[in-house]
Amino acid sequence: MDARTKGRFLFTVGLLYGFYWPAPVFSKGNPAGQSDTLAPVQGTLPHFIQEPEDAYIVKSNPIKLRCRATPALQIFFKCNGEWVHQNEHTSQEYKDHNTGLKVREVMINVSRQQVEDFHGPEDYWCLCVAWSHLGTSKSRKATVRIAYLRKNFEEDPQGKEVPISGMIVLHCRPPEGVPAAEVVWLKNDEPLSSLTDDNIDTRADHNLIINEARLSDSGNYTCLASNIVAKRRSATAAVIVYVNGGWSLWTEWSACNVPCGRGIQKRSRTCTNPAPLNGGAFCEGMSVQKITCNAVCPIDGGWDEWSEWTVCSSQCERQRSRECNSPAPRHRGKICEGNSKATENCTDGLCTQNRKLLHDVKPQNMENSIDVALYSGLGAGVVAVVILVVAVMLYRKNHSDYGVDVIDSSALTGGFQSFNFKTTRQGNPLLLNSSMQPDMTVGRTYSTPLCFHDSADKELFDPLPDIKVKVQSSFMVSLGVAERAEFHAKVPSESYPQDLGCDFCSTVDKSKKGPLTLNGPFSSSREQLRTSGVFGHVGGRLVVPNTGVSLLVPHGAVAENMSWEMYMVINQGEASSQTLEGCEILLGPEVTYGPSGLDLFCPVAMTIAHCAEVDAENWNIQLRRKTQDGKWEEVMSVEEEATACYCLMDSASCHLLLDQPGSYALVGEPLTQAAVKRLKLAVFGSIESGSLNYSLRVYCVDDTPHAFQGVVAAEKTKGGQLLEEPKMLPFRANTFSLQVSIQDVPQFLWSIKPFTTCQEFSFPQVWCSNQQPLHCAFSLERYSPATAQLSCKISVRQVKGHEQILQVYTPVAEGGKESVPFFMQTDCTVTSQTGPKAFKIPLSIRQRICATFDTANAKGKDWQLLAQKLHLDRNLGYFAKQRSPSAVILSLWEARHQDTADLDSLASALEEIGKVHSKSSPKDPDEAEPDLNHIQAGGLYGAGELAAPDSEDRAPDHTG
Repeated sequence: MDARTKGRFLFTVGLLYGFYWPAPVFSKGNPAGQSDTLAPVQGTLPHFIQEPEDAYIVKSNPIKLRCRATPALQIFFKCNGEWVHQNEHTSQEYKDHNTGLKVREVMINVSRQQVEDFHGPEDYWCLCVAWSHLGTSKSRKATVRIAYLRKNFEEDPQGKEVPISGMIVLHCRPPEGVPAAEVVWLKNDEPLSSLTDDNIDTRADHNLIINEARLSDSGNYTCLASNIVAKRRSATAAVIVYVNGGWSLWTEWSACNVPCGRGIQKRSRTCTNPAPLNGGAFCEGMSVQKITCNAVCPIDGGWDEWSEWTVCSSQCERQRSRECNSPAPRHRGKICEGNSKATENCTDGLCTQNRKLLHDVKPQNMENSIDVALYSGLGAGVVAVVILVVAVMLYRKNHSDYGVDVIDSSALTGGFQSFNFKTTRQGNPLLLNSSMQPDMTVGRTYSTPLCFHDSADKELFDPLPDIKVKVQSSFMVSLGVAERAEFHAKVPSESYPQDLGCDFCSTVDKSKKGPLTLNGPFSSSREQLRTSGVFGHVGGRLVVPNTGVSLLVPHGAVAENMSWEMYMVINQGEASSQTLEGCEILLGPEVTYGPSGLDLFCPVAMTIAHCAEVDAENWNIQLRRKTQDGKWEEVMSVEEEATACYCLMDSASCHLLLDQPGSYALVGEPLTQAAVKRLKLAVFGSIESGSLNYSLRVYCVDDTPHAFQGVVAAEKTKGGQLLEEPKMLPFRANTFSLQVSIQDVPQFLWSIKPFTTCQEFSFPQVWCSNQQPLHCAFSLERYSPATAQLSCKISVRQVKGHEQILQVYTPVAEGGKESVPFFMQTDCTVTSQTGPKAFKIPLSIRQRICATFDTANAKGKDWQLLAQKLHLDRNLGYFAKQRSPSAVILSLWEARHQDTADLDSLASALEEIGKVHSKSSPKDPDEAEPDLNHIQAGGLYGAGELAAPDSEDRAPDHTG
């Protein structure tokens, strides 16, 4: 027979023996061989004191099943319907001291192998069977299972961004396991409990619910599942409780920023009620408001007319009076100076002395009276002469600063003095000498070559009008494109009066000059400068050379599988322009980009050069756009914050982020006399063929590349040569004129026609030139054809303002040198770039920066910090409206640094951000900063090294 059958047989035999012949059981307290009585339990079935319990096998450790019953002669285990072999039982019997009953206890081991080998419809189970004299009893079934816990969660909690006071629900489904896993929630590795926080609810379905989110609820949440086998941690879910920004109350309006006249008042508010936290939305709207104000100007008092003399009194006196009412002093004005009453002696025969008529009384001191009158008259004459001399000297001083004929220093020696002609200064490519051709492509401000369309060289500008010279007293010459307008009728005050007119531009003779409009240089007939290119998803850049105007189309602005033919035009005609108002002037060219139906995913970046010394206290600068009906509307003031567009003013350029195609112009209005616009000064010369005359032409033009381009084009048609490096002159809005004078001309070699040395532009001509060049000419004649050199100085100064000196030293021998063309490039044309070469930041680096900073981070490392480190942190509300704020910030950075070839400023900003946040999170330094460190160390600097060769070969890659 097999082992199982043999076991059953032995069990049955043992059962019979044990039932009918029970083994003697000796009590521990009785003498050996004396049995206890069984009388108390003879009529009772076995009763289980302990039944087997469900058990789990952990790893390979067997489990023990126990049974205890009384009264019981025998106890055996039955597992899965089969009896367990007697040898596998461990039994013992003892007496319960409390009840005095005999208790039998049996125990078996169940191994992992036994459970794994069992293949039944249910779990592995065992029960106990106990026998007594009256029968048997069975215990409950106890199941035995192999315990385990799988590694992967069925559902991990997901990170969330929740507004403050919102509800947070984190889901967690633990891994499958036996027995079922219990779940505990951890926040920053610390257990959470709903018992200590009423705001937290941990449900039976293992989800975590935070009813009202608080800032302290931000953190890393983990679901911890555990049973008797193991513990498992879920993926960490970052919960960010953010706060949307709210505006504080407006401050009070500031005082008017000028003591007299038209000014501005400001009030501000801050996004601190509350401040945006953890990536919360920035406040919408403007943080600064401005309104115009009119500060009441002081009015000094003035005297009324004297009253009639009173009747001569008995004391031989008569009186008269006057009031300070014409006008009365107001608004802190000065009171009238002088006396309000006057008294004088009267001898009209009506006054008496000692009760007699005065003419009947003989004067006692007649001789003394005559002497006093004589000396008084002489003293008054001397005083009058002194006053006249002082007045003349003051007048000559005020008008002699280049306002009269400037005597050359050579005249002091009677015209006979030696000359040491020095060689032309080396190292300046702008200056001309007998061995060096002029190069007008080099300048202090402009980094691109001055080049034009060859087909338009001759028609680029109309010929300048004939210069009209009118000789005035003190040899003053007034020069103008139109007739001279009388100006400076009275001395201006320190600040603009209330009726500044801001009308000084209207003093120019509009019958000849035409309206002051948003136009380009010189003439309405001048053709437009236009560039175009086809751009796809990779983006690119449009550039109008020599004008300071460019357009950046960011990567991703155009949808994939699409392309747009985009254009950019510098408008130079007056037909489509609207007249400017008051003191407003055009600070740069009017630029149009399109087409009109352009549909882009992000704004383009346009750069326009300007000529203003930017100062918010002195300028009110506005961006204007042309409407469909041809009128100009204000888009924004550059000092205000707006969400429609973005304006960044640098010292020489304005960078705009625009969503709508159209025509744009930068218009400035001076608020005080301290407002300054920059003028570029240049002197050209040419010799008149077949004569001994030499012409010097001095140009004063707004300091923008586009305006200076017109000067170069005009001189090209005249065959002129640039004689000195162009210089910049700050021109103040103080209503004083601009004077140009020639000095130190060797009088024994040259004569000046028409014997004048100073010429003048009125203030309106210069201030309201609106990108149109002004020029004056000096005609000199050689005494001898042998004179081959000209040396002199040109002084350009604003009365009560700044001065610049242009040093002229040039050969003038006819035929000694041919006129050198200004443009050495024959294929220079308007250019465009597409693809990666149009950008300084490589696309992969740009995408990683956007991915890092566009995502809100609990540590505050977001796009707002990027804008702050790149010094682009004003008008953040505009960036907050964009789909990718970081991408728009980088586009603005690209436009701002298009003339520099390195990426050091961007790399430094990223490095600084990385250092700050590595210090703020020392516990896990490698977790938060790997992307930034990699961008700094490898990507960005590597790209910078590769950018240099590309920049050198960039010109051939341009397409027209």
